Amino acid sequence: MIKEFKTFILRGNVFDLAVGVIIGGAMGRIVGSLVNDVIMPLLGLVMGQVDLATVKFVLVEGNETTPEVAVLLGSFLQSVIDFVLVGLVLFLVIKMMNSLKKKEAVAPSVPPQPTEEVLLLRDIAASLKK
Repeated sequence: MIKEFKTFILRGNVFDLAVGVIIGGAMGRIVGSLVNDVIMPLLGLVMGQVDLATVKFVLVEGNETTPEVAVLLGSFLQSVIDFVLVGLVLFLVIKMMNSLKKKEAVAPSVPPQPTEEVLLLRDIAASLKK
């Protein structure tokens, strides 16, 4: 069982998946920072110097004993923009990888050399034609 586990762990797909998860997590943080620190402030500036992260629709006002109940529209907007940007980046990366694979597949390959049997058959056919 330990050998099977070792074989499974050392398989290339597991390492590729681990690298993908780590890079994906880092990309998520980068995109989150881009949205929170760059895009949302610019959108807020365009919309009249509003901090969009704090935009909310209050359903029930809070008091000393109960907290307010609100729909956090700004937070939702940030999440939607995060999702769209991560999707866009993944689309572009996959498109680039597919184009690289197509270039590798299109590369001309050297035709295989005929086997010894084929060469002998060609010699026999040439002799019979004479």
